[in-house]
Amino acid sequence: MTPYLQAQLQTLTSPGYRQLINTIQRGIEKESLRITPEGRLAQTPHPASLGSALTHPSITTDYSEALLEFITPVDTSIEHSLDTLADVHSFVYAQLEDELLWAASMPCVVNGDDSIPVAEYGNSNVARMKTVYRYGLGHRYGRLMQTIAGIHYNFSMPAEYWQRAWDDAGKPEPLQDYISNRYLGLIRNFHRHSWLLIYLFGASPAVCASFLRGRDQHGLQPFDEQGKTLHMPHATALRMGDLGYNSSAQRGLKVCYNSLDNYISALRDAIMDPHPDYQGIASGRDGNYQQLNDSLLQIENEFYSTIRPKRVTRPGEAPLKALHRAGIEYIEVRCLDINPFTPVGLDAQQIHFLDTFLLYCLLEESPPCDSDEQSRQAANLNAVVNRGREPGLELFANGGSRPLSALADDLLSGMSGVAELLDNCHDNTLYSAALEEQCSRVADPERTPSARVLREMRERDVPFFRLAMGYSERWAQYFRERPLPPEVAQRFAAETASSLAAQQAVEAADELGFEDYLAQFYAQYQKL
Repeated sequence: MTPYLQAQLQTLTSPGYRQLINTIQRGIEKESLRITPEGRLAQTPHPASLGSALTHPSITTDYSEALLEFITPVDTSIEHSLDTLADVHSFVYAQLEDELLWAASMPCVVNGDDSIPVAEYGNSNVARMKTVYRYGLGHRYGRLMQTIAGIHYNFSMPAEYWQRAWDDAGKPEPLQDYISNRYLGLIRNFHRHSWLLIYLFGASPAVCASFLRGRDQHGLQPFDEQGKTLHMPHATALRMGDLGYNSSAQRGLKVCYNSLDNYISALRDAIMDPHPDYQGIASGRDGNYQQLNDSLLQIENEFYSTIRPKRVTRPGEAPLKALHRAGIEYIEVRCLDINPFTPVGLDAQQIHFLDTFLLYCLLEESPPCDSDEQSRQAANLNAVVNRGREPGLELFANGGSRPLSALADDLLSGMSGVAELLDNCHDNTLYSAALEEQCSRVADPERTPSARVLREMRERDVPFFRLAMGYSERWAQYFRERPLPPEVAQRFAAETASSLAAQQAVEAADELGFEDYLAQFYAQYQKL
């Protein structure tokens, strides 16, 4: 443990901090493909019985009509967050008839871009903007990439914690700037160490061959003699590599996390400046919108990153404007695969470790980052994505290279004080136990989810599709049999009805034409 971290932890043991550490806030966003009983992507519209995808607080869609997204509210209880997520699954299964939710990150059987219906959100300007944005993604990257699902984990410290920490630090700058700069320090450390999360929780070492049909230069190997599954023997999370949410065009985008102004400026320019690769895609000529604009990014969401600084936006407000207005409110972790071996895709032990990891990133010293370090971070991430369980794999570290296992051991050892702090604050040993489990995965790579996926495929003699389909059917039965308390079912029914009414209200309130609406939206960036 570094002296800097030791001093931070010592401060947090003082009276008054215990309750503040107990109220770490979290939210979960989990994506799942709707599939047919045969394991193909559902072609049906978003079920009306699930409410409006535009306005429902906990059930929406991402890229496709078939890509559901479940959202839990901000909560201070890990178990309650997971119970809420399970309730959403139970409610959705009660509406799906014979359809299922795909239990893995890499998709089911797909039949090219034409088999992937783009999400629709109604007739309002905001709805059309969301759909046009998705058409733009399809033209730029292909629709297949957009069928990959994952879990986003939102994390923040309570306002009372920041007030106390700011006071103890001697109020070195305005409180809003202090909070943003501390979160940026967390983000820089996260980028330094996120390869560890990929190693520990990656669960996508293989894909159904249908996902890569027509693509020869993918670098994967056949898993079975029939070539139904393609894989990399020591891969952890192909979802996070070149096959997943990755953009060659964005590789030249240098986003700096040393200050919020620099971050906002880099993304603003990427949204406002035309990009030659996209100028051939219609963006409003004669009313034909196949993308929102011809810039490198249509909006902030198109920037593919493992973590994002976030703030809840006001109606119609651009995310960058919200950050400029009031600073960073929370961070969103975006590099987590769905774990097919758990009902909702993650479990309490994983969250206990995530909180330990993120609090460590917040409390540990976080020097400014430069482009050379960012390049090394990208190389480490890529190596772990594709070869994370390879014996003797080395990563960049401190001007040289070291074995992944040694770096992971040092990093996990450094987190022990944070886990102990969390244990003491919660009167349990769950955080230390979660840390210990991750140490065992470093000592034995066969304990990782990615290794288990390949091992079960070998032991059962099944391709990836059959393995994932089996777990999809298993969890479908689990949630269909899981009782939903009457008051919870009634709440979901009420949210369904109110969301449909809210969508109608949004549509009725529109006064601008779509072109003027977009112009007004993008005018926000010019003022940043």
